[in-house]
Amino acid sequence: MTIPDSEGFFMDNGDSCLPLTPEEEKRIIKELNDAAETNPKEGSLYYLVSSRWWSQWKKYVHVDENTEQSAIEVIMDVPCRPGEIDNSLLVDSNGESNEPVLRSFLQEMLDYVLVPQEVWKKLHEWYKGGPAFPRELITQGLSRISLVEIYPLHLQIIDSRDDSIQNIHISKKACVGDLHNKVCRILELEAEKVRIWDYFQRSKHALLNNFDQILEDAHLFTNQYILAEVQIDGFWPSGSGMDSTGNELALVPVEPSRSSFTIAGGPTLSNGYVTGFGQDLLHGSSLNSTFRDAEDSYDPSDTSNRGDGGLTGLQNLGNTCFMNSAIQCLVHTPPLVEYFLRDYSEEINKENPLGMHGELAIAFGDLLRKLWSSARTPVAPRHFKAKLARFAPQFSGYNQHDSQELLAFLLDGLHEDLNRVKNKPYFEASDANGRPDEEFADECWRNHKARNDSIIVDTCQGQYKSTLVCPVCSKVSVTFDPFMYLSLPLPSTATRTMTVTVFHGNGSGLPMPYTVTMLKQGCCRDLIRALSSECCLKESEGLLLAEVYDHKIYRYMENPFEPLSSIKDEEHIVAYRLPLDYGKLLRIEIMQRSKDRFKSEMSNSGNHKLCGTPLITCLAEGNHTGADIQVAVSVVLAPLLRTKLLIHSNQTQTCMDNGSGPCVDSTNLMESCGPCSNNVDRTTSNKETEQACSREESFSLWLFDDRFTGSRTPIENDTIVSSGTSIKVVLELSDRERDFYDFCYLEDLPVVFKSGFPMKKTRQEAVSLFTCLDAFLKEEPLGPDDMWYVL
Repeated sequence: MTIPDSEGFFMDNGDSCLPLTPEEEKRIIKELNDAAETNPKEGSLYYLVSSRWWSQWKKYVHVDENTEQSAIEVIMDVPCRPGEIDNSLLVDSNGESNEPVLRSFLQEMLDYVLVPQEVWKKLHEWYKGGPAFPRELITQGLSRISLVEIYPLHLQIIDSRDDSIQNIHISKKACVGDLHNKVCRILELEAEKVRIWDYFQRSKHALLNNFDQILEDAHLFTNQYILAEVQIDGFWPSGSGMDSTGNELALVPVEPSRSSFTIAGGPTLSNGYVTGFGQDLLHGSSLNSTFRDAEDSYDPSDTSNRGDGGLTGLQNLGNTCFMNSAIQCLVHTPPLVEYFLRDYSEEINKENPLGMHGELAIAFGDLLRKLWSSARTPVAPRHFKAKLARFAPQFSGYNQHDSQELLAFLLDGLHEDLNRVKNKPYFEASDANGRPDEEFADECWRNHKARNDSIIVDTCQGQYKSTLVCPVCSKVSVTFDPFMYLSLPLPSTATRTMTVTVFHGNGSGLPMPYTVTMLKQGCCRDLIRALSSECCLKESEGLLLAEVYDHKIYRYMENPFEPLSSIKDEEHIVAYRLPLDYGKLLRIEIMQRSKDRFKSEMSNSGNHKLCGTPLITCLAEGNHTGADIQVAVSVVLAPLLRTKLLIHSNQTQTCMDNGSGPCVDSTNLMESCGPCSNNVDRTTSNKETEQACSREESFSLWLFDDRFTGSRTPIENDTIVSSGTSIKVVLELSDRERDFYDFCYLEDLPVVFKSGFPMKKTRQEAVSLFTCLDAFLKEEPLGPDDMWYVL
């Protein structure tokens, strides 16, 4: 068998010329990769490999093959060996440098994969190709997060002799000395004759002469200019001591920390602490001026135009609009402006383990002062972004980020840096326990302020009331929780139309289907509220939702927070109007079955064939007899009578109002309809009266267990019904008795929603902040991760 393109496909031991098999390549690469990943170190090299070529190699060595194949399938499906490593898709075709430049905005796994150096060497030994893109593993931020620096700093070197520009790439973890040496090599000059400047936006900002300083700490940004000044005949170019405005400046800049003013706003002493303002120092601060850009344009002595401050903009450093928008919101908050424009150094908490040693607050205060100065030059927030990247590496680089995430981090960081509490006391979580809201809210806020006290708490924090109700024991827990921002949900505008049949549990009306429309993301409580409004439910009544399947109650939906998504369109949902406290009453579930049909079916198969829709009614607490059950069933069936019977008896007391359900006394309601009753409607014929008076003979009830098994007990007048929460009763009717009732109301229940009918599109309303707040304040059930725990 000939292996195509097998150049470089041989073992490197020098004693054998046998080619490596795909399995051997896979084993070697896996061992090298595992060895590199077990002990990653800062400075280790990783190489970029095109995802397209890498996928071809994995297919060749069967990396993704997890299923067993037959011998014939393996022979018929032999992948070709990939050619040379081709990273041409990663190269920027517009690059002017002699060295290959990586394209911008590449994504890992989609465009490239990272392999350790030893893996790259072995792959390049086998396949050749390229070009190579080595990248270092660096650590970033105080948390020292390890990551591969895919895009090093891209700096544009301007030669002061002819203004020519050279492009270089260097790691942000390199030192200023490394940058200086690289510039000297490019210009082919001696190191003593070259000095480099931070030339951001073609203005001198700082002389880069601290060769041990890391470029990341020098606040250099990608694509910015670096001015390389070349000494000619022992003199530096003229104008090197001029800033962008033409003012004479010292050649060696004074470090900001040696300035007469701290960025916290006050004059400093040798120990770095602020004592107060002095008019003589204010007016003499210009003696200690340094090389400044728009970042350093704040002058505390310039108060003439303070009323016109805050009109300065922020320069975009490259996809930093998310940061600029959040900063502008904060620097134009009046309480924060007033706070940071005065001396706040005494409130800086450098010992807070949760803070940033006060550095973030100082950097923000310095930036706010520059934006509120009388200058109109846009400010480049390079120093602030560098501090931000140090404490929050997720915001480093030049990718787009979420402005709200930055704002949340910034507010939290400023609070911890300015927290006036040095030693936080401990408080146990408490509950209201029936106390008034005002009293308990004041206590919670005092406890919070005892641990968290800063300008951020004073301005940007509050507390909201949280009420939890246990669905089992109805225990109410009230707490007041602090908040700094609210994540508001967008109210759902998608609706759902549902049809539910409502039954009267006290026999006061016929079943009636109602079609309601509600939010698609609602719950059963929303459905109950909509149905209550449609059927004019009384204050003394409640609705019990249930699903009917195979002529039985399949399940009750008593959890008000059960989502409507659990109800399918093809299901049959009913609602029973019952007394408001039906949970404390005896629930009677009444199912129907034809007596004649039952006899024929039992003789053939022994099945208990049901029909119609179950009915539900309630009886008061206590022991009941079979006569009570028969009366309750008669009351529920009364609206279905085809012949209207007027039931009047001085010995019978039946509560027919909608709120109480049938309350049975000692007399049997059936007696008033018996053969001796003279209360039949005069419009009824003698034949109909005879049929109505004889129905008692074919009216029979059977008591079944909860699981509706084959065991059944006949219900007689003197049958004692055991007390409990619910019972299941089967009503057996003869064919003649079924004709006496109009059971069509119990047949053919409508489904929840029947597709095929075009729905009228409703106009979508605009979403306002208030509707979002309403959605946030709505009650919701606790999720699995927030369940109620009993201590």
